Amino acid sequence: MLNLISFQSSALGSLGQLALLGALGFSLAGLLLAVIGGLRADARVTEAARRATWAVFALVSVGISVLLVALLKDDFTVRYVAEHSMRSSPTWIKITSLWGALEGSILLWAWLLAGFAFILSLTLRRDALRPWALGTMFVSLLFFVGVCATIASPFTPVSGLLADGRGPNPALQNHWMMAVHPVLLYLGFVGLSVPFAYAVAALITGRLSDHWVVVTRRWTLVAWTFLTAAIVAGGWWSYETLGWGGYWAWDPVENASFIPWLLTTAFLHSIQIQEKRGLMRSWNVWLIVLAYSSTVLGTFLNRSGIVQSVHAFAGGPVGPVFLGFLAFLLIVGIGLAAWRAPALRDEAEVPAPVSREGAFLAGNWLFLVFAFMVLLGTLFPTFVEAAQGRRDASVGPAFYNAFAIPLGLGLLMLMGVGPLLPWRRADGQGLLRALVPLLASGLGAALIAFVFGVRATGVLLTIALAAYNLVGLGLLTARAARQAGGLGRTLQAQPRRYGAYTAHIGLVVMALGLAFSGAYRQDAQATLNLQAAPRTLLHEQLELTALRQVDRGFGTSAIASVSIDGRPFEARLNTYVQAPGTLFPAPAVRYGALGDTYLVVTSIDPEGRWASIRLIESPLVSWIWWGTLIICIGAGLTLVSPARPVARAAPAGLAPATD
Repeated sequence: MLNLISFQSSALGSLGQLALLGALGFSLAGLLLAVIGGLRADARVTEAARRATWAVFALVSVGISVLLVALLKDDFTVRYVAEHSMRSSPTWIKITSLWGALEGSILLWAWLLAGFAFILSLTLRRDALRPWALGTMFVSLLFFVGVCATIASPFTPVSGLLADGRGPNPALQNHWMMAVHPVLLYLGFVGLSVPFAYAVAALITGRLSDHWVVVTRRWTLVAWTFLTAAIVAGGWWSYETLGWGGYWAWDPVENASFIPWLLTTAFLHSIQIQEKRGLMRSWNVWLIVLAYSSTVLGTFLNRSGIVQSVHAFAGGPVGPVFLGFLAFLLIVGIGLAAWRAPALRDEAEVPAPVSREGAFLAGNWLFLVFAFMVLLGTLFPTFVEAAQGRRDASVGPAFYNAFAIPLGLGLLMLMGVGPLLPWRRADGQGLLRALVPLLASGLGAALIAFVFGVRATGVLLTIALAAYNLVGLGLLTARAARQAGGLGRTLQAQPRRYGAYTAHIGLVVMALGLAFSGAYRQDAQATLNLQAAPRTLLHEQLELTALRQVDRGFGTSAIASVSIDGRPFEARLNTYVQAPGTLFPAPAVRYGALGDTYLVVTSIDPEGRWASIRLIESPLVSWIWWGTLIICIGAGLTLVSPARPVARAAPAGLAPATD
């Protein structure tokens, strides 16, 4: 039996453990009440289940607050603090240590999930879906709170006290983005639990009209926005921390966050078709089941130790449990969808291939194939290891790029022309009218780029499709403005539409950043001697001006001051007391609108005479970060409620119309 509580060992840890056990009890009670309320259609029992979410959220909040206080107070009687924090660490690192290791990260997940369940309990309508949506949320809560309270508890008694703590993972304290990226990622993952809960409720009750889709659109959009920001924030962390000058390496844990994003993006597009045309009902159910299940898959990969990744936690006892929960979600979701398959059939006619519905459907297939191929590449080494008993297989970027580039270009193609096509069916003349200005602008942009020296085929295609999309968005905006009598009116009346257009512009900006930084990145290495003449590298003059070492208490930093074309750069090599033999680079990056200059120190002479450096020039990298910001702004605009038209007063002496 697990030894979970010992007031003698740690009073604070025992308080946290009791809070988690109480939350586990209320999660179980809430699940039972929700099921009974749903089966009996008893509003009073359902209300009791709704209020149980409040107790779960309050108790998990107590648990996570206890852990945070213990981290800030250096209470090493709490096991998690003793193993993953350190007395000499700065305050911000102690705070980020809350999610810097396995047990704390799952506790953060459980707390956010309880928070989403609490918010849902305040917004749920009093309808037949209510008890079953709550019950589905309680199933997730029961799992995550149960894991926190048992096999992955941060509060189990400590076997032996440590005077100063073992300290956090050095890689997670090398850049401030670790205070942002994991929280955004968990908000994205956990946010998908709500639309999943509504989908399950709709399948159980058989109420598969458009209601559940309409209700969950905002929830899904919020989760998708957090997930988008999290993925790019993780890329920025990699860019600023790992010293390789890149931001995406098709790492298994990176892929595990990308798969839910692809599936959720497809879901957001296809629910528009269900709202407008009553089509793709089965698509939407399958997509949200797979999207939420893939978040659990990502958590399993990140915490089971079965994949090799700089982002992964060390293997622990939770891997098999997460695998079991993933299997449970898939079995229940697939089983319910199969049971309700006749009711999920579309009532309207099958959309024509050349129509707006057809473009959305083609886009969904591309997203689905994209997700499947990423999943295949991620799990292939694991399958080989299981079959052969050794871990020597790997899947490199070449495999992923072989399908990611054409699929990405295909999605850009559909993104531009799809909204210009009419619903139901486009005749040949209508298709031609939609395509001619887009193709002409794309061809013109590619020719201009070619004249200015762009020769990479992928980059030329991206430039062409960027112009193609921007012209398409311009035509859509102009058309809507003419119909509404002005751009200002249509922006107020249709913020959802123009938020989507803004997000698409952000994707275009990001695509250009990805294309240029991938194709035209330059990389060179050299050793610079102190007080030596400047050296030319990548057409720039480099001079090593100073070397020094700074003691930071929890580690040291060897700093190389380098002048690049007269501009000062300071690149660091950090070491931490937990890993004195490992060097962690902190590059110096000068961001620019047209490209970044990236300097990283690879080694420094212990006697202070020379430093080996790596210089990287990457065009348009910052467009990735700016594109993401534009995407998030666009997503926020889609959440704005449209302005209601103001009724004009009738002229004096005229009776108002009554018909």
